[in-house]
Amino acid sequence: MRGSEGVGTWYQHPLQRFEIKKDSSLISMYFYLTVVIFPVIMITMYTRLLKVPEKSILLFGARGTGKSTWLRHHFKDAVFYDLLNSRESLRLERNPEYLFNELHLLKPGSWVILDEVQRVPSLLNEVHRLIESHGLRFVLCGSSARKLKRTGVNLLAGRAIVTHMFPLTSAEMQHDFNLERTLIYGTLPLAVTAQDPEDFLLTYTETYLKEEIRAEALTRNVGSFLRFLEIASRQNGQVTNISNISREAAVNRITVQNYFEILVDTLIGYWIPAWKLKRSTKQISHPKFYLFDTGVARALTGRLPYPPTQEELGPLFENMLFNEIRAYIAYKKLHYKLSFWRNYDGVEVDLLCETKKGYVAVEMKASYEWRKQYNRGLKRIQTELSPNIVHCYGIYRGNRQAKFDDIDILPADQFLKMLWSDSVIA
Repeated sequence: MRGSEGVGTWYQHPLQRFEIKKDSSLISMYFYLTVVIFPVIMITMYTRLLKVPEKSILLFGARGTGKSTWLRHHFKDAVFYDLLNSRESLRLERNPEYLFNELHLLKPGSWVILDEVQRVPSLLNEVHRLIESHGLRFVLCGSSARKLKRTGVNLLAGRAIVTHMFPLTSAEMQHDFNLERTLIYGTLPLAVTAQDPEDFLLTYTETYLKEEIRAEALTRNVGSFLRFLEIASRQNGQVTNISNISREAAVNRITVQNYFEILVDTLIGYWIPAWKLKRSTKQISHPKFYLFDTGVARALTGRLPYPPTQEELGPLFENMLFNEIRAYIAYKKLHYKLSFWRNYDGVEVDLLCETKKGYVAVEMKASYEWRKQYNRGLKRIQTELSPNIVHCYGIYRGNRQAKFDDIDILPADQFLKMLWSDSVIA
């Protein structure tokens, strides 16, 4: 959606958005990426759906989702600490009490932004003191929960609400949203606005994901981690078998589990667990793993320069829909859990969600034609969950709406519009 300043977040020429500091290698690399390689097509604005908070929050989101831009737009008068600046992060890491000394004279209710707070987790003690004793409000922004989980985020339990920012959604892009382009390039803001999204995504995965996540891995065996990363991305959206990945990557099982934990903690991926019915029917119990963005998923597999094959399109289509539904649930603060269901005779439902009004079951097909056999899993889950209310949807890439056996068949674009208008999950 395009509009005037003040109602959303601008994605404009990076020279107007960032102060480049010579002492920060990451900032310098970001300058190189966004100014030298990826000039934006035009000044574009999308209204982000993340609401401005009234109280302190922990704002998590993968790097490049637009957190810093959103913060600078909505908190122009806040005191801002950029912990990507190496000089600033080292100064506060050596002397965390400086934060208290510099902020305790602010008026109660004043806002303070700590961007990339995971780089100096010891600051959380000072944040705790300033919230409790001086009534200050904080946005603690980070692209990794790993260090915070290990070094004190629980100190803020109840004092800072955990909030997430996602790549751009169809509801934020509105008329600019293009399903086919999203399957190929995803919806990271710079992938949407860059003249060459392919170059952006390839460089993003090389400079950010592989380097930063590898640093989180704390491993000297770079080759094993990169092998794992490629194999895990190829299995995006599929039932995950740790033992098989361990054999293929030539890495032991415990290391593979740790690598997956790193991907989740750095917000690059997430697990969707298998739904377990109460009765004893034999069911698949392994979870599925999804990456946070379809463009990043394709870049990690090395398939970005090529048109997606039919084999790729199925998982990518599921991935896109799961990402949208996760964002919807988070932005609407619904706290519902997503899962999938599959039994050993091959009957499956791609997504199952229990809501206050019953269950929502969704089958997703990347085809342009909906076939009646696609309803098999949805019919079975209606029987399995009876007498509960189960609203069933079949989502595909075609353009005709239909209804078969109480199953609503919808084009993906129409389903997404219904989702964001609170007509699917509420």
